[in-house]
Amino acid sequence: MTRRREYLLVAMIGIIAPCGAAAQTGTTARTGAFFESYSLGSGLGFRRISEFTIPISVTQRFGDRLAIDVGTAFTRASADVGGTTIDHSGLVDTDLRATIGVIPGRLVFNLVGTIPTGATAVTDTTVPLFGATATDLLGFTTPNFGSGGGVSAGFASAFKMGTDWAIGAGASYRYGASYTPLRDGKTLTPGGEIRARFGIEGPFGRGKYFRGALVYTTTGDNSIEGGTQSTIGDRILAYGATSLPLGRSQLSLYGWEMRRMRAGASTLPVPRGNVLTLGARLERPLNPKATLVPLFEFRHELTGPGAKMELLGYLFRVGSDLRYRLSDRATGVLQAQFAFGALQSAGKRVSILGPRIGALIEWTR
Repeated sequence: MTRRREYLLVAMIGIIAPCGAAAQTGTTARTGAFFESYSLGSGLGFRRISEFTIPISVTQRFGDRLAIDVGTAFTRASADVGGTTIDHSGLVDTDLRATIGVIPGRLVFNLVGTIPTGATAVTDTTVPLFGATATDLLGFTTPNFGSGGGVSAGFASAFKMGTDWAIGAGASYRYGASYTPLRDGKTLTPGGEIRARFGIEGPFGRGKYFRGALVYTTTGDNSIEGGTQSTIGDRILAYGATSLPLGRSQLSLYGWEMRRMRAGASTLPVPRGNVLTLGARLERPLNPKATLVPLFEFRHELTGPGAKMELLGYLFRVGSDLRYRLSDRATGVLQAQFAFGALQSAGKRVSILGPRIGALIEWTR
């Protein structure tokens, strides 16, 4: 899986997991293919935005002390802008992660190196495509195509609370290397990023389970050669999910909200923003090998530099996954979804609709 869908991943990975970690050794490999495309109504420069992604990741575990992950993806994206096609294809950045159990089951240390195998120094004509795929509202599988690389380090710890519940906390710091985003352009030096996380999870009632997390992120000023600065406000992400039995099925209800605060004074401040997502998934076994997972999700985004943020857009997504156990070591997932909604542009509502289809296979040894 690519690292681009990081809101939910950041909320939960490395917070509660240490408390229930079990010693194991083995290799897990994942790959697949995902295609998503959106048609937009009249009123915007974009008529269609499409993306095809092949994620590749490998995880190697060495008991309860060490796990190594390598992940990257190949992607091809295109956009129809006023009858002109803008496209980009190639690898994204490669992440190399080491998770070290300092105190097995209690304290882990994470070290992540991002190798700049993705896009840098692109032409200015490609910038609109990069901006369109990075929109949180649309939630593309790969919203970012490259950077100058970097290193991040952090820790996570978890402890039992009572007999069944657990709480966890973590913190990390990321350093981003300088790079040139535009061909023949100026050098960008990303600001350092600090992220703090807190999580809680446990069972309640009969067969019910709750997970929740709070993530706070602050980023330093991004410096652009020549004295220009770009700032982004602090971000707060709240996440919650509940699973409960429903006959032979398992129903999961989830939601997350990310609020971006007002940025500090600079040459290029990023406006405030708020993304809200609510969803539901129903896991229904069809037979011992196959599970059907219908889903529904609603996403809503506000943005704007003023005292009152304005609607950027909303999106409904419906569809289903089909999970199938291919063997004792391999599992496959087929995905078919359809999204529809609207974007706000110059006081007008512009329709959005399009499919997302994909296939994923996971193999464990």
